[in-house]
Amino acid sequence: MRNTLTCISAALLFLLSMQMAWAQQSLQSPEQFLGYKLGEQFTTHNRVLDYVNYVAAQVPKRIKVQEYGKTYEGRPLMLAYVASEENLPRLDQIRENNLKTAGVTQGQPQGSQPAIVWLSYNIHGNESVSTEAMMQVLYELANTANTQTQSWLKNTVVILDPCVNPDGRERYVQWYKQAAGLGGNPSPYAWEHNEPWPGGRPNHYYFDLNRDWAWQTQIESKQRMAVYNNWLPQVHADFHEMGVDAPYYFSPAAKPFHESITPWQRQFQNTIGDYNRQYFDKNNWLYFTRESFDLFYPSYGDTWPTFNGAIGMTYEQGGSGRAGLAIETQNGDTLTLTDRIAHHVAASMATMQATSEKADQIKQEFRKYYENNLKKPDGDYKAFVLKADGSGNLKALTDYLDRQQIQYGYAGKNTSGRGFNYATGKEENVKVGEKDVVISMYQPKSTLVKVLFEPNATLEDSLTYDITSWAMPYAFGVQAYALKKKLEPQNKQQPAATIATPTIAKPYAYLVRWNNLQDLKFLTELQKQGIKVRMAEKAFETDKQQYAAGTLIITRTGNESLGDKFDTIVRELAKKQMIDLGATATGFVSSGADFGSGSVRYLKMPKVALMTGEGVSPNAFGEVWHYFEQQIGYPVTVISTAYFKNVPLHEFDVLILPAGSYGKVLDEQTLEEVKDWVKAGGKLIAMESAAAFLAGKKEFDLKQKGSDKAETDKAKEKKPEDPYQNLKVYGDRERESLVSEVQGSVFRVNLDKTHPLAFGYGDTYFALVRSSNTFEYLKDGWNVGVLKKNNYTTGFVGSAIKEKLQDALILGTQPMGRGQIIYMADNPLFRGFWHSGKLMFGNAVFLVGQ
Repeated sequence: MRNTLTCISAALLFLLSMQMAWAQQSLQSPEQFLGYKLGEQFTTHNRVLDYVNYVAAQVPKRIKVQEYGKTYEGRPLMLAYVASEENLPRLDQIRENNLKTAGVTQGQPQGSQPAIVWLSYNIHGNESVSTEAMMQVLYELANTANTQTQSWLKNTVVILDPCVNPDGRERYVQWYKQAAGLGGNPSPYAWEHNEPWPGGRPNHYYFDLNRDWAWQTQIESKQRMAVYNNWLPQVHADFHEMGVDAPYYFSPAAKPFHESITPWQRQFQNTIGDYNRQYFDKNNWLYFTRESFDLFYPSYGDTWPTFNGAIGMTYEQGGSGRAGLAIETQNGDTLTLTDRIAHHVAASMATMQATSEKADQIKQEFRKYYENNLKKPDGDYKAFVLKADGSGNLKALTDYLDRQQIQYGYAGKNTSGRGFNYATGKEENVKVGEKDVVISMYQPKSTLVKVLFEPNATLEDSLTYDITSWAMPYAFGVQAYALKKKLEPQNKQQPAATIATPTIAKPYAYLVRWNNLQDLKFLTELQKQGIKVRMAEKAFETDKQQYAAGTLIITRTGNESLGDKFDTIVRELAKKQMIDLGATATGFVSSGADFGSGSVRYLKMPKVALMTGEGVSPNAFGEVWHYFEQQIGYPVTVISTAYFKNVPLHEFDVLILPAGSYGKVLDEQTLEEVKDWVKAGGKLIAMESAAAFLAGKKEFDLKQKGSDKAETDKAKEKKPEDPYQNLKVYGDRERESLVSEVQGSVFRVNLDKTHPLAFGYGDTYFALVRSSNTFEYLKDGWNVGVLKKNNYTTGFVGSAIKEKLQDALILGTQPMGRGQIIYMADNPLFRGFWHSGKLMFGNAVFLVGQ
């Protein structure tokens, strides 16, 4: 009987092995599964995921699929893990081992450890070729007949993200399928090569996800980074496209390199470049290196992984949304989707090969990177102190640190020392309180901490691709100090929160100080619940408590119709938003204006319209749209430029113009109608280039600096013209253009804190200035935020623009009839990460001119 069972078991095992072998032989290529060759048409997102799931089902012992989240539009976000049959069952152990190696989790790694490479495809939706290439890469990894890829998987785990930005990709693919001629028309003048506004590049809210790696403001980024931080791969590659006439770009990157990038990381950029060259030289494909794409700004798909210990790389293929299936280039060749796929497949293969063949060295250097972080952190500063000032911004910053896996704690006792004061830009004596947050540089993520908190990022070359300053204390509006001596937090747990709650059962009025975004959200929630709210325009004192201008006053008077629900709604919303809720039994104040004064204004619930469409910057529009819908949860009506002239503006209280070109939509007649609406009580908020568009026009008080001919002539008299100034060097033309640019630099803005636009702030506010548009002080309006001399703080500013940014307007309001115009020279909502500007924008919408 035993022999019979043994024979049956052997037979079953044989049949099972035959079935597995047959399954491998029957694994369908992308062409077989989809019914067309890759490159013949674009593949919709759902069919891409169908193929990924199909391959995983066919090869379950070597491929695992994980849905790690959904986009704003509900599309799945997916990862495919590819490993050898020996390694796939122990993926969790491999992941834990890697985190232990980095010191993120406690303990020693157990068992053998492969290298980990993560490949991210299609973060820009209309740079769509990489998702097509991913399907071929997945097939080559799954196909046992490909002995080369199978050898790589013996010591490498590959993580594939098929499409980082499904919403943007589908916007592009669906449009292209509708616009394309049969089989594609290579003429660059064909409709299919001229993508309409807003294009497929951004996500649902028109954010550029490749600028969001560090900030993680978007749902796609937050979900992806949560998984990434639980793996911390040693190699990460991000796949992109660029202009049609460009060839292919791979590492090494261009200068500037951030100074925190290690010699090893720089060296391995060259190594992977060598592997890529082998593939491209073999096929006689054109490429370039060391140009255009630098490693400085920390929020790209190459830099953020680099500051987390990986070798991070960008790959750029010529084409992008304009290329379609085929397009004729300037040199007369035809660039096809098939060509573009082949190039990205080759770069993927080169990256995996380099990782596998250099796996031991990669793992060794990864371990050394994190050991240095723990024991010998980079940079002059060894600790950062964030003051517990009760503003609420500190909580927003510590939530951000949690997402980044940055360790911090609380001082636990009073101490003192010397440190750099971010507010003054000077070394000063620092008093550290027991509730202050302390971030020690002796931790696994110390390099990332240095990059995010450094007061002045060292820029080795001004020819950089993006903004040049981003320090978190400025971005979050938190009082902070950088210390050169080691300081460790004594308490890991946050001190018990003490949220003030009223002791009066049915007060005359509830009082809420106006300090941060949570207070704004509390206001909007109250208004949506039908609660009438007032605001103090002047500081006051009541019950021996001081309240600053901007304080919300929620009186029982005016809310009688709610009965007992009034107290319940106010108290529950305050608890939900973690608001310190004050209360008083009287409308009389010991100093300031009583609650019935004209200085205590009723805040109407505004109906807000937001301009979008052709001519408006998609990113700028998206930042405002996301602010209302995702950050403060307040209704906004989006109006397109296509039909704006037919919109009855009297239906709205506020109209927001994000950056854009408004010459066509706001022609002379339409602009007159907008002015009539403002004069009747409307509020117009003009941001960046929208403000520049209004500058100098009839009845608008805003003027650009240098627009006055007399002043220009006077300036020329001061500086005699250099007869040789036009003798420029052709090779320096790109660098010369930077003299008139400001590349995302931090400036200290002096505020008129008595104006509602500045309520909740002190005398100054740190702004991220990016626009070279500079404006004179308003003559008839209110200059709420201005740049005075020596207000520059950090970041690159061209020599020609630096002087113009002195004595310039940043924030201003102009009364017009019964309404208001608010000018914002720079966008306080930029990329959603400049947290300290969000209350300012809320002031513009909800407080000014009510």
